[in-house]
Amino acid sequence: MGSTITMSPLARLAGARKRYGAVVALDGLDLEVRGGEVLALLGPNGAGKSTSIALMLGLATADEGRVQLFDRDPRELDARAGIGVMLQTAGIPETLKVRELIEVTRSYYANPRSIADCVALAGLDGLLERRYGRLSGGQQRRVQFAMAVCGRPRLLFLDEPTTGLDIDARQRLWAAIRELVADGVGVVLTTHYLEEAEALADRVVVVNGGRVVAQGSVAQIRARVSQRRVRCRSRLEAARVAAWPGVQSAVHDGERLEVCAEAVEAVVYRLLTEDPTLSDLEIIRAGLADAFVEITKEAA
Repeated sequence: MGSTITMSPLARLAGARKRYGAVVALDGLDLEVRGGEVLALLGPNGAGKSTSIALMLGLATADEGRVQLFDRDPRELDARAGIGVMLQTAGIPETLKVRELIEVTRSYYANPRSIADCVALAGLDGLLERRYGRLSGGQQRRVQFAMAVCGRPRLLFLDEPTTGLDIDARQRLWAAIRELVADGVGVVLTTHYLEEAEALADRVVVVNGGRVVAQGSVAQIRARVSQRRVRCRSRLEAARVAAWPGVQSAVHDGERLEVCAEAVEAVVYRLLTEDPTLSDLEIIRAGLADAFVEITKEAA
């Protein structure tokens, strides 16, 4: 993954607040995006992801707090010249050919990538002379990616980038993203495919209710849930187990006892020692999806 992480953030929100009428979209949000990393911005619908991105893109202004893009106001044209954007709603003219779309987008930048490089990065072989409106949804997503990267952005915003892509095309796009990050590009990724965040992200920020509720590496986020849940059939009372050292909680879920603990091995040993009839023992190693559900449930 990322190898050349710069010291100064490419984009930053500090205590950002934003209201839309009575709705609080952001409630003092702090966020930093660095070069050479993929930052996965996760959260349920309405959590504040889109508003955070709109502020960093200069499409909206914060009511309070500070927003910076390359240490400048995101509304400045010079600051925006360093970003590439791939949003879910693209609004691209359907009658233009793929080559024309890339040429027009390249014309906005002083030192754009060659069309051949854009084609190679986005996997557009054989599509240059096709009209955009005649492409499949997955092919259109690849064209949008090419348009987002053609200006050699230092910071790339990818909103659900692989929606509509088959497995092969998704893997190719992941490889292209990793290549850009290895060159020092910063990437902000929003995705509903949590396996995509797990595969790509150097850092995960989970937002809910307009605030950051968890952040860290994928492993750190998973560790909030994974490797510390034990489920089994046991005659032991939950209240008794809950009082053991290192146990965070113990509840009976129907017929099964579920234990959350800091040191799972010690708890398993004691469970087996105190209840020889214990059965159906499983230690749950949660993925990012499980951690995400747990964290947003806690925050709610």
